Amino acid sequence: MSETTGTNHTPSSDRRNHVMVGELPGDFLRINGTPQQQQALADERVAQILQAQQQAGYYSMPANIKGRINISVVQAKLTKNYGLTRMDPYCRLRVGHAVFETPTAYNGGKNPQWCKDIQCYLPSGVDNMYVEIFDEKSFTSDDRVAWAYVNIPPPALSGETVDEWFALSGKQGDEKEGTLNLVITFTPVENLPPAVMQAPMVFPQMQPYPGVVMPGVYPPQASMGMQAPRQPGFTEEDFKQVKDMFPNMEDDIIRSVFVANSGNKDSTINALLQMSAD
Repeated sequence: MSETTGTNHTPSSDRRNHVMVGELPGDFLRINGTPQQQQALADERVAQILQAQQQAGYYSMPANIKGRINISVVQAKLTKNYGLTRMDPYCRLRVGHAVFETPTAYNGGKNPQWCKDIQCYLPSGVDNMYVEIFDEKSFTSDDRVAWAYVNIPPPALSGETVDEWFALSGKQGDEKEGTLNLVITFTPVENLPPAVMQAPMVFPQMQPYPGVVMPGVYPPQASMGMQAPRQPGFTEEDFKQVKDMFPNMEDDIIRSVFVANSGNKDSTINALLQMSAD
C-alpha cells in the first residue's frame, strides 16, 4: 500500500491496527453507537483475523462449502467524486460471513484502482456477495459511496474465468453510481488439494446488538476482554516478545498467526512482517 503525501493523513492499514496500551477496561469490546457503526467495526475485525489466517497459510476447510472462490477487485468507475477536494476509496466485500477490504486508493477519485486478490471458501447456498465502496476520512466516519449485491455468474461456477463490470447503487439511484470491475474464478471442493482438508477452521460469527461481543476465533471469554487460554506450541513469553515487536497489531491476530504457524516464533514474525509490509 502506498503512503499518502498528506502530513495529517494516516494510511488505513495503520489507523485500523491501533490498539489500546495497558490494562483494558471492563467494558472493552462492548461498544456504543448505531447498529451500522457497530456492524462496520465488527466486519473490520473479522477481515483482519481472516487476513491474518490467510497470510499465515492457515487454509483449513470448514464444513458445508462447495468450493473456493477467488475474487480480484480490480477497479471502479464512479459517477461522482463526493470528497471536498479529493476522494480516497476502498472496497469492502462480504461473502457469507467472511468480510474483506482492499487497500485504500489514495486520491483515487472517481477511478480508483485496487487490483486486490481475495480468496475464500464459498459456503453451500451462497450465490451472491455484497460489495461496498467507502471514501476514507481522517477525522470523521468513512463515507459509504456505493454498494451492490453481486450475483456470482454461473459461468464462473462452471470453471470459467469471468471478467465483468457490475453496476453500483448509491445516492444517484439504483445502479446509477458507476460500475465495479471484478475477475472471478472458482474451484469446486472436489478439486481442492487434500492438504487443505487437514483441520477444521472456526469462522467468526456476527453477534447481536446492542451489548455486542466482538467476533473472533477464540472462546467467548477472550472476546470479552478476559485472558484467553494459552495456545499449545508457544508460551506467553513468546507472545509478549512478538507483541513488543508489533505493538500496533491486535492480540487476537498475533495469536491467530502463532496458531497457524504451529507456535513457531520465527515463522510468526516473518508472517507478521509480511502483513505489515502490505
